Amino acid sequence: MATYLYTGIGAGKTTNSLGLALRSLGHGHRVVIIQFMKGRKDIGECLFKEKIGELGDKYEIYQYGRIGFVDLDNPSEEDKEKAGEGLEKAKNVLNDPPHLLILDEINLAVSVGLLDEDEVVELIENAPEKTDIVLTGRYATYKMLKASDYVNTILPIKMPKDITAKKGINY
Repeated sequence: MATYLYTGIGAGKTTNSLGLALRSLGHGHRVVIIQFMKGRKDIGECLFKEKIGELGDKYEIYQYGRIGFVDLDNPSEEDKEKAGEGLEKAKNVLNDPPHLLILDEINLAVSVGLLDEDEVVELIENAPEKTDIVLTGRYATYKMLKASDYVNTILPIKMPKDITAKKGINY
């Protein structure tokens, strides 16, 4: 088992994790994605589930967020409840461990207080040997960094000033 952490203020953290999911699925492995703070169903990784064909039973994706952005300075009780449900789902998933467990935006959820940092680190440290874990999101905390085997920071070097999110690329 290894833990991969993608953090930083640049774009591409979730995209990196989805690349690992694609590779894993290509080898016929089971992949579970749990998204924190996300509730849109029109994003590519959710739409993919409907089109995956024979590997559909190996690809699971769950969202624990609402449509719209979380107020990072003052998250709502609903946001906290949904994040807590997502963490409980992650714990339950590990009872029947997948090859790859992606905890998308969990770094940010911990950073803004939606989830207890120690509880997340405990989940990582007690994960079954057969499961690789990917953690994504901005502002990864020191304990999250320390609990990970691989840490990558995504930084923006250049991007257009008036960028518009593109279907199939950014969501």
